Amino acid sequence: MSDAAQRDELDRLLLAAAQRDKVAFETLYRRTSPKIFAICIRMLRDRYEAEETLQDVYVTAWRQAATFNPQLASAVTWLGTIARNRAIDRLRRYRTQQLDEAMVEEIADEAPTPAALAQFSQERQRLEQCLQTLPDTQRKVVREAFYAGSSYAELAARLSVPLGTMKSWIRRSLMQLKLCLEK
Repeated sequence: MSDAAQRDELDRLLLAAAQRDKVAFETLYRRTSPKIFAICIRMLRDRYEAEETLQDVYVTAWRQAATFNPQLASAVTWLGTIARNRAIDRLRRYRTQQLDEAMVEEIADEAPTPAALAQFSQERQRLEQCLQTLPDTQRKVVREAFYAGSSYAELAARLSVPLGTMKSWIRRSLMQLKLCLEK
């Protein structure tokens, strides 16, 4: 089955779940939960927290399935956005220390991720073309930051570059992407 056919099938399952079709929702869960769990575990870095968040994602999805619009995003993107937001909520809820200014910059914002926004097929293709214009290193860090939710500090440590350099790379890369996408 092609990627487009799989995406359409998952969209149909989520639309059926909006009509309270439990079998469709169960099938949707079986087909999407590994990917959604990967998002949770990547962000939370704790299996128990990721499992709890995964459950919360699908409870939310069941309750809010009627708000899903396949014209705006695919089912996986919609679920991924819920997962990302729930993981961020969980991280914030359990943060007991005061945030200093450097830490505030590392907290991801709750707006839809570039991955969610780019899921539209035409826009996705344009984004991929624009990403290819970036140097390899910058393309990789942009993908890591926005698709995997890695923080600037994590990326800087992984590539052994100063935090300021990483922030500059991503900022310049995003400006280049914006210009490319506006053409």
